[in-house]
This record gives sequence, structure tokens and C-alpha cells, in this order.
Amino acid sequence: MPSTLEIDYACRTEAGDKAENADATGARVPEGELLLTKGAAAVIADGVSSSEGGREASEVCVTGFLSDYFSTPESWTVKHSAARVLGAINRWLYGQGQSRYDSAKGMVTTFSALVIKSTTAHLLHVGDSRIYLYREGELEQLTRDHRVWVSKEREFLARAMGVDPHVDIDYRTLAVDPGDLFLFITDGVHEFLSDNQLRRLVEELSYNLQHTANTIVERALTNGSSDNVTCQLLRVLTLPSEVAEDIYQRVTELPFPPDLKPGMTIDGYRILREIHASRRSEVFLALDTENDRKLILKTPSVNYRDDPEFLDGFLHEEWVGRRLDNLHVLKVYEPRRRRFLYHLTEYVEGQSLRQWMHDHPEPSLSQVRNFIGQIVEGLRAFHRMEMIHQDLKPDNLLIDREGTLKLIDFGSTRIAGVDEINRELAHHTPQGTVNYTAPEYLEGDQGSNRSDIFSLGVIAYEMLTGKLPHGDSETPRPGHKLHYTPARQWRPDIPLWMDAALAKALHPRPSKRYALLSEFLYDLSHPNKAFIEQPGQPLIERNPVGFWRGLALILFLLDLWLLYRLMQYSDF
Repeated sequence: MPSTLEIDYACRTEAGDKAENADATGARVPEGELLLTKGAAAVIADGVSSSEGGREASEVCVTGFLSDYFSTPESWTVKHSAARVLGAINRWLYGQGQSRYDSAKGMVTTFSALVIKSTTAHLLHVGDSRIYLYREGELEQLTRDHRVWVSKEREFLARAMGVDPHVDIDYRTLAVDPGDLFLFITDGVHEFLSDNQLRRLVEELSYNLQHTANTIVERALTNGSSDNVTCQLLRVLTLPSEVAEDIYQRVTELPFPPDLKPGMTIDGYRILREIHASRRSEVFLALDTENDRKLILKTPSVNYRDDPEFLDGFLHEEWVGRRLDNLHVLKVYEPRRRRFLYHLTEYVEGQSLRQWMHDHPEPSLSQVRNFIGQIVEGLRAFHRMEMIHQDLKPDNLLIDREGTLKLIDFGSTRIAGVDEINRELAHHTPQGTVNYTAPEYLEGDQGSNRSDIFSLGVIAYEMLTGKLPHGDSETPRPGHKLHYTPARQWRPDIPLWMDAALAKALHPRPSKRYALLSEFLYDLSHPNKAFIEQPGQPLIERNPVGFWRGLALILFLLDLWLLYRLMQYSDF
């Protein structure tokens, strides 16, 4: 069985000589899949003594982060999840400090957190609480104190939660090894115990974390600490280690379904007919016998029974689909009871965009804009979840009878949060399909939202012209230079500024493309002055049809002039 993340944890906090304890600590180790996708977290916070609501502020930070972080989408990275959660908590603290205490220091606290996901530690820090790493006899401070000295005797906290509507959080990562020990302390400890003293205590007592935490707190008090004193310890016992064989065992826990035929029932779903079959998968129209709803049931082909990478991708598609809820994304359902390997999606009565393009070779500009707008709405659902579709093409877009367009096929979708999990089983081939693949994939680079925008640009161009923007290329290769063919060459009714928007979306360099889907969509419908007023742009690029018409007119007039001169010469 593959290993999982296991930790040992201990904590001790005391008010010391103060009337109340404004320090707060906490840790959470979730169970099941959440431990793999979000990791384990530990937090320490120290309510600022000059803040009237310091105690509440520190408690809100600890409990709020440990609750809200694990409620963020599993597809988000640790950094993105933490930024969204801490930003919301900070704004709440600032607002409450202003309304309840009429002060920018009403609810202020330090904050330091550690999230261990897979084999990586993610640190988030603001203020002067500290996190140390004890490894192989060495104690290293991982955070830096955000303090500013105004004189030899006086200093103040330069950064903290709740001081301003915006807060800068330090973020860093480091690799974790089994046996690593993380030490969290507030300034009531580190101002009265040196790093050498802390190292010796950890070294001597780390066999028992609770005893170590107790001793550190008591030693700080003995040394004269007049502040709240808190020590939290977290030791990594085991780390997750999935190898290809482990994943193969996991994805094949469910057996392949039998050879399905119309009339057969599997787990309460009656097969009505086969819709599509390939060497990779089989797709059936099925009826849910409990509610008479038609569904699509997709099974992997037995040809891939011994291919763990394909089977992992098959389950990956379901994982993505069940976490997206958007009108323009094919809905994926969780089977009520599943004894075999398959997944269920909604049934869309209609046709693919590829079929629609065959039936409508010269669509209006407004119809193309309508479809691109719907694709953008679906892609936004992916990008908001830190997912990149990576296989956009007309075959992976369905249009129902009402003209609603839906994105399908999530097997190639890249998930930022999952990429943080170290796995030996990975997809190393370029993502996407020939002619729709962003060129950076062919160079071995990691895709981004702009890669999806490139593919979307190809689709828009092809819908408008029936052609591909860079010509047909059955074997794209690294280093192959793409040359954009103006869409106006095929359709003179396309405005110059719209053609320029397509060219920008299809630029070979990602940095030169649109950064946002909304920008591309807007420029497809509204003249962008930057495209109209491009100094020095040759006429043949701005208006190729006009250029050739003008040239033909000039040649015609030249022919008339030559004929006239010839007639004059013949009169002599």
C-alpha cells in the first residue's frame, strides 16, 4: 500500500504575566482524498498587544484559515488558495477594526502557517512569529521578522494582518523529508530564548514533542518573558509515495464492465444504444432506471486494460468534470453505486461544432461571435479553478438543439493543484491535437491560460474561413515557425480590427497573446484603436483584398495608357 502523510503534533500556550492570552495555534490533518489534494496545515498567530481586539484577531486567523483553506477547490494551488483565504480574513479584520474600534490597529495579529502537501512544505508568513526547521542537528529560521527599528531602544511591527485592506504575505516552499521537525513560536519565546538554546532543547527532548513544547514554554517564562508564550511542534513521520504500480492498483480496483449491448443494465443504468466506439473507449446512451433520465455512459476500451497512464487519464476526466458546474461545460455525474469502471455525463441532443461547421461553411460574423462567447464562458469555469483544458477543438464542443454550446473531453486538462503532488505517473506527450495545439507545448514548455486562448483563436478563425490560420500541418515539430495568414484573404467582409484580434490570439509567443479571455472576446466585437492605427503597417497586411484590387486597377489604367500611346504612334 502507498504511504500517506503522517505527522506528530504538540502545542503549549500560556498567558504568562498578562491578563489574557492573545496567542492562538491550531493544526488540521484531513482524511481521505483531501489529505492528498490539500495536505495538512498548522498555524500560529499572536494578537498584537496594542490592538484592542488582538485576541479575537489571532483566533479568527487560526480557525478561519484552517476551515476556509480546506474548503477551497481541490484544483487550486496552495499559494492561490491561501492568498484568497488570507485576503478575505485580512479585509474582515481591517473592517471590524475600523467599525468596532475606530482604529487601524483595532484587530491586528501576526500570522504564520505551514502547509505540507505531498513532499513539499508551503510557508505563509506575516509579522514576527517564527517557524523553524530542525533537521539533522541544525535549527534554521524559515521566516523573517517584519520589524522596523526606529531607534536602538524602539521598534515596531511593520507588517501584520488587519492593519491595511491589503496585506503582503511572505510565501516560500521547500522540500520535506521524513523526520523533519517544524518549530512554531511567538515573540514571547524567541525574545527570551536564543536559537542555540532552542536547538539544544529540541535536540535533547524531541523524542517527546509534548514534553519539548512544555519545556520551551516554561524555560521562556523562567528567563523573564512577560508576554504570552506559545510553542507548537510538528514532526513529519511519513510522506506520500505513489509509484506507477500503486496508481495502477488504485485505478484498477474497479473491474472493466462486461461487453455492453442494448437492453443490458449495469448498476441501474440500462443501455439503449451505442453512440461511438474507438480503440480507446466506448460511448453508450443509457437510461437511469430510477428517474427515467437519459445519460451518456463511457467505458474504457479493454485494449488499455494494462495501461495505467490511460486508466489514470480516464479517471482524471471524471475528477475534473465533477468539480465544474457551468452551463457551457458538459456535466459529469457521480454514479449512485458503481461496481465497474465507467463514468456518466449528461446527454446532449445535438451535434459537434465540427459537424455544424460542415453544415454552415459561411456563418455570419455575429453567429461566430455568439459561439466564441459561449466557449469563453465555459473556459472561464476552468480557468477560475486553475485548470487548463488543453484540448480545445471543434470535435470537443457540442451544440444542443437550443444552440447552447458545451465543452467536453477533460482527459488532457491540467490542474494546477494536482501538479503540486509529486507523482511518477505523468503525461509527457504534448497536450492537445494537431493544428489546435499551442506552439509552446511542442517546445516542452508548460501551458497556461494563453495556451487555451491560442486554441480558441484557431477555432474562431476556422469557423470564419473554413481554413487553418497557419496552414495544414500534420506533423508539427519544435522550432517550426508559424506564419499567420490574414483571415481577410479568405473573407473580405471580416473587419481589419477583427482580423488583428485573431492574429493577436494566435501569436506564436504566449507573452504576445491576450492575457484574458474577456479581452479577446471584446476585441472580436469592438474596434480596437490600437489595431486600426498601426503606423507603418503595409497595405497588403491591413487590407490584402483592397491591395490586390488597387494593383489590378493601376495595371488596367497602365494598359489603357499604353494602348492610347500606341494608337497615337500609329497615327504618325
